[in-house]
Amino acid sequence: QVQLVESGGGLGQPGGSLRLSCVASGSFHRAFSMGWHRQAPGNQRELVAQITSGGSAYYEDYVKGRFTISRDDAKNTVYLQMNSLKPEDTAVYYCNYRSILGRYETWGQGTQVTVSS
Repeated sequence: QVQLVESGGGLGQPGGSLRLSCVASGSFHRAFSMGWHRQAPGNQRELVAQITSGGSAYYEDYVKGRFTISRDDAKNTVYLQMNSLKPEDTAVYYCNYRSILGRYETWGQGTQVTVSS
């Protein structure tokens, strides 16, 4: 089992930056991905970015060039550096862990990001 705890959400200014953190604990699979999804009221939860245990990163088109996902293996932590924030980035951001082979998936509790002037 894997547990995820997010932090770093809050109020950001348009054009500003925030950094989200997700600390993972538990027993990890040989191959897995961790990522960030977001959900705004009235919308479906959507993928923002993810990174595999092998270090490959993927971004949705609407955040490419603005957001960066990274990891710190020593801290079992995945980060989402959010730059050039836009009001449409406002959502609850959820950390996600997904195994590749075993199809196991779990979610963090979510952290609110609000981008407003």
